[in-house]
Amino acid sequence: MAAPVIPGGKARTAALSVISNSGLILVKLIAGTVTGSVAILTEAVHSSIDLVASVVAFFSVRKADEPADETHRYGHEKIENLAAVIEGLLILVGSAAIAFAAIRRLIVGGRVHTVVFGIVVVAGSMVINLVVSAVIARRARATGSPALAGDAAHLRTDALTSGAVLAGLALVKITGAQWLDPAVALAVAAAIVVTGVRLLSGSSRVLVDESLPVDEVAAIRRAVEEFGPRGVVGYHELRTRRAGARRYVDLHVQFREGTTLEAAHRTAHELQDTIARRLEGADVLIHLEPEDRVRPGERIGQVAGVVGERGGVRDAPLRSRATPD
Repeated sequence: MAAPVIPGGKARTAALSVISNSGLILVKLIAGTVTGSVAILTEAVHSSIDLVASVVAFFSVRKADEPADETHRYGHEKIENLAAVIEGLLILVGSAAIAFAAIRRLIVGGRVHTVVFGIVVVAGSMVINLVVSAVIARRARATGSPALAGDAAHLRTDALTSGAVLAGLALVKITGAQWLDPAVALAVAAAIVVTGVRLLSGSSRVLVDESLPVDEVAAIRRAVEEFGPRGVVGYHELRTRRAGARRYVDLHVQFREGTTLEAAHRTAHELQDTIARRLEGADVLIHLEPEDRVRPGERIGQVAGVVGERGGVRDAPLRSRATPD
């Protein structure tokens, strides 16, 4: 039976993002007010959205770690994917707010004061965001958490936009061209849109049960075919999906005529364990069938593949146990 993935320290990592964003919002609001820089004020808006996203990530990873219950038999992992979608939407809202403020400043006009102070504040926030985003991204990769990955993307984007604002402030200081401040803010908004769309796209594919990547499906097929000498003669209805950090695999496996139910059940569990090892603790369901259920083109050794969607493989959800026909 596949062992569950138990992500450690995800909530603590999300809390780090909440704390850092809270501090940066305060500092940026003060710097933006003192300097009159629309770019710094939009940075404060961006950090405010990052804070909301961090809070969403914090609560989502805590909820996602809860075991399955009577109302959520497949667990709560998809809450992380929902959180990542919310984070993506917040990024787009933030970019719209920044673009509005920048366009308004270009039309109405305004001046940036005490530029050096603004440069120091923005440079400091950029360094902090780079460090915190690196910590969160490392934890996201270790746990496979889409919520933390979205949070890290927020902070990386914030750091990149801080770099653009820093360059704009420096140019204003050197050239005296006040229009550069809102122009940089507008460019920042465009960059943020790209990050938001990318995050929305990736999370949405999981929410609609898109199959696992081609290389992972191929790894499943190789694992099944390696069990040919153990009595496995064919397989079909291979379906896969992902929820949060968890992968789900479901397939029908046919066993050689004369194989006892006990032997087939034992082999199926060993096959489950093999697939789970290769797919980082995947939750695997195998439906046992006799050899006479093998359909043309599905016998192991005849063709390398499974009849179904996507050129040989069909995909969607499931659970970790072996069931006889």
